[in-house]
Amino acid sequence: MKCDKRMMRLYAITDRAWVGRQTLAEQVEAAIRGGATCVQLREKQLPEAELLDEAREIAALCRRYGVPFFVNDNVDVAIACGADGVHVGQDDMAASDVRRRVGDRMMIGVSAHSVEEAVTAVKNGADCLGVGAVFATSTKTNVSAMPRETLRAICRAVDVPVVAIGGISRANLPLLAGTGVDGVALVSAIFSAPDIEAECRVLRAMSEEMVRADAS
Repeated sequence: MKCDKRMMRLYAITDRAWVGRQTLAEQVEAAIRGGATCVQLREKQLPEAELLDEAREIAALCRRYGVPFFVNDNVDVAIACGADGVHVGQDDMAASDVRRRVGDRMMIGVSAHSVEEAVTAVKNGADCLGVGAVFATSTKTNVSAMPRETLRAICRAVDVPVVAIGGISRANLPLLAGTGVDGVALVSAIFSAPDIEAECRVLRAMSEEMVRADAS
């Protein structure tokens, strides 16, 4: 599967902190039904066997809806569950090493916080970039908000899809217009919502409007 900019419009990243009334798979399905264009399974605390079971379930769900599925960090699990892609951070396996593991059958996403990191990631085989944190976020307390000009410079410097991540909500999403990003990656803004499907409809429309504003 080739990484397309439209995949980045509404990139849903899981967090089991809000699992309760619904299972994680049910939450993911609600997000997809509401318009999520890509799903990433991000589970830092699960034992590998449980992570693989969850990955297989959500991979099958995403296949049914035709939505790309990424696994965060764990290349072995991504391969075993037949994911469409794997996403790695700057402190994880280098994109070039991931590419040697997965060949051309899987997309590789890489986190980038500077133009240098972004250009290096693409040179090493990244198919898409997650760039941020674009706003202050409680998900990663050790990361400060990225200057808007840095975000714009990254988008200008690379020729792969770029998704903005970090502290994005309904309130500040429109502020990303004019930066060149292809979409937004959200965690709590999606999965903490009382009605995930309805919230995703709103967020998807806002993301599409943001991208249209850039193109005009």
